[in-house]
Amino acid sequence: MWAIALKEFRQLRRDRRTVAMLFLLPFLFLVVFGYAASFDVKEVPTLVVGPGAALAAAALPAELRVVATRPGDGAAQARDALRRGEAVAAVVTPSRAGAAPLLYLDGTELFATQAALRALAQAQGAATQPAGASGGNPVAATRAEILFNPDLRTAVIMIPGLCGIILVFVGTVATALGVVREREAGTMEQLAVMPFRPRDVFVGKIAPYMVIAALDMVIVVGAGMLLFDVPFRGSVAVFALGAALFLFVTLGTGVLISTVSQTQGQAIQLAMMTLLPQFLLSGLFFPLYSMAWGVRWIGYILPLTYFIKVARGVMVRGAPIDALWVPLVVLAVMAAFVFTASTLRFRRDLAPAEGGDDVGEAPGGGDGVDGTLGTTGGTTGGTTGGTTHGTTGGTTGGTTHGTTGGTTPHATHDVAVGGRDAVDETLGTTGGTTGGTTHGTTGGTPPSATHDVAPASAAHTEGGS
Repeated sequence: MWAIALKEFRQLRRDRRTVAMLFLLPFLFLVVFGYAASFDVKEVPTLVVGPGAALAAAALPAELRVVATRPGDGAAQARDALRRGEAVAAVVTPSRAGAAPLLYLDGTELFATQAALRALAQAQGAATQPAGASGGNPVAATRAEILFNPDLRTAVIMIPGLCGIILVFVGTVATALGVVREREAGTMEQLAVMPFRPRDVFVGKIAPYMVIAALDMVIVVGAGMLLFDVPFRGSVAVFALGAALFLFVTLGTGVLISTVSQTQGQAIQLAMMTLLPQFLLSGLFFPLYSMAWGVRWIGYILPLTYFIKVARGVMVRGAPIDALWVPLVVLAVMAAFVFTASTLRFRRDLAPAEGGDDVGEAPGGGDGVDGTLGTTGGTTGGTTGGTTHGTTGGTTGGTTHGTTGGTTPHATHDVAVGGRDAVDETLGTTGGTTGGTTHGTTGGTPPSATHDVAPASAAHTEGGS
């Protein structure tokens, strides 16, 4: 029992990826759920517009963090700002005296909207407790209106994010496993002898998975609209552009993982270490602005973060393309980086295809035959022979059963009988002056043995004279 346990510890010590995953994943979960997994939104980005913007901004509760005041804008500009994702809340102060301010809230930010409603209710309750204390406080009479998702339904914000999860899974896990499976089967080496460029191999590898992922995304979006009444208010072309860029990033990540993995188990381990941060730190479940800065920056380098911005912006808010140029540009940069890295990795793996000959020639002069694919029965001529059983008749013999064809016999099973008869000890064949056997050739004085090659003649004969 102790011997088996010791053997397992030694094997585990050699598997560094498994050890890293066993220690890093618990630490990752601890950090994520300790600092990032928070539904308590403490600050809601708020825009204040209208003639009384300055007065209203000063009276707002602390949870509604004012990011800009625009006295010249009105309700239409406030709604457009929320549609473009410039803020989560917008306070519209009235242009005429006696009218109540209006608070617009972005329903796609579920937890932020709920936090803003609670903060507004508490502020109104505190302002109206003493009789007549509400006086000139604009918050006391503010009424709220939720845009884009009035019922605050979870399905409306989860279906666009679910499209990203599906693309991540298909693009990363399925692609990595597919390429590694081909390497394990031995068919990847066949690409080394084909006239393919590395980028051609990369595009060819990801093309089937791109089609499958696109079909999955169409099914999810269609099912979400039909079954869960999820709106699609924006441009289909903008959504398709964002999905294509994001899918290219995830597929490239899967191919990149496959190039550094030798087995499917290693590919799954690396894929999981890239998937978990995207699920938890991309803003899919927990708002980014509610996370601590120590882990929030991780979310800004994850591609799923930017696809969620595009998906929710197009499907739910109907945002135009000029409002989504930042996430689209970031996804394009990530796609270019991953494509370049994957191509370089494939260039290294397919190096024999670019190096000319797949197998080297004998360095000596004459008729040296390639060592890797050298003939089993021996090779003749030149200076250097094959590595397996080939021997030369010149100066240097083969590696395994090589003999020299000079004056002195050299072999594992050779017996030289003066300059007349040669007896093969293994195959027991004699003949004439120099006896060949199965693959032997004649010539010279000394005999060879199992896989003889004569120095003088280049003919492959059987028997001797």
